[in-house]
Amino acid sequence: MAKGLTADDLRTEPEDVLVTKLKEAKEELFNLRFQAATGQLESHGRLRTVKREIARIYTVMRERELGIVTVAEETEAASAEGNDD
Repeated sequence: MAKGLTADDLRTEPEDVLVTKLKEAKEELFNLRFQAATGQLESHGRLRTVKREIARIYTVMRERELGIVTVAEETEAASAEGNDD
């Protein structure tokens, strides 16, 4: 996968960081759509990437809301994976 945001990385972030990243991604998407409408957009693939990043952020936020995955569980899982080496 490309070097963008991954769900695993997002799950370890606190809620306020997720909200900030979501806001930034939405602003970038707006700017990309504006560029596309005016014919100035050079990389149309970036539109798809930003939409997917927004979807990942929403998914992680919804997981937390439903109690499927909590920040503490993900932090513990990440720590356990790092200690296996």
